[in-house]
Amino acid sequence: MTVYIDPPDWPGHGRMWSHLVSDVSFDELHVFADGLGVPRRAFERDHYDIPSHRYPDVVAAGAVEVSSREVVRLLTASGLRRPKGRRRA
Repeated sequence: MTVYIDPPDWPGHGRMWSHLVSDVSFDELHVFADGLGVPRRAFERDHYDIPSHRYPDVVAAGAVEVSSREVVRLLTASGLRRPKGRRRA
């Protein structure tokens, strides 16, 4: 199982956030997030939003650190990308 996380560079709700993704399946991503106690409400379309204070925990649990650009590339290449404003097939 390999999941990926970008740096906590995304502002929102008074804090900074990372994106946790899988390049294999949403099931794999949910299993990893569940193991860390990340609530399902943190899942948004194709990724989990992870607050900056959890970043070290997620990396220690095995998430691979990549750039934000790489997160988008991985999601797109895997067919798991779900951009805002597009309907699911």
